[in-house]
Amino acid sequence: MQDFRKLVVWQKSHQLTLAVYAKSATLPKGIGWSLQSQLVRAATSVPANIAEGCGRAGDRDFRRFLRLSLGSACELEYHLLLARDLGFLAEAAYRPLNARVVEIKRMLAGLIRRLVTDESKTLTADS
Repeated sequence: MQDFRKLVVWQKSHQLTLAVYAKSATLPKGIGWSLQSQLVRAATSVPANIAEGCGRAGDRDFRRFLRLSLGSACELEYHLLLARDLGFLAEAAYRPLNARVVEIKRMLAGLIRRLVTDESKTLTADS
């Protein structure tokens, strides 16, 4: 078990979640409500899955939760795009949020790759 707060990818995804909460609060009431809910849910899921994975036993479980986190980041990326295309989110607000999501996706993919590589090295050494 490791402290998720020490992972840079968790720190960045937590900060992004706070930013998404703040931006989504500005969406129009009524029609924008369901999109606001989806944005917040997807954003929250990214650091939550990282945290849950850190509490699991072993790298295999951790990888599984990182993959869930990556899926949520992809979902968030789409919901931000949708909010922009519907005119609920200005381009100037969309661009930095989207850049942060893309950075987090890259970090998650890199961490997953590293865990897979480490596991295969361990399996090879055990043979």
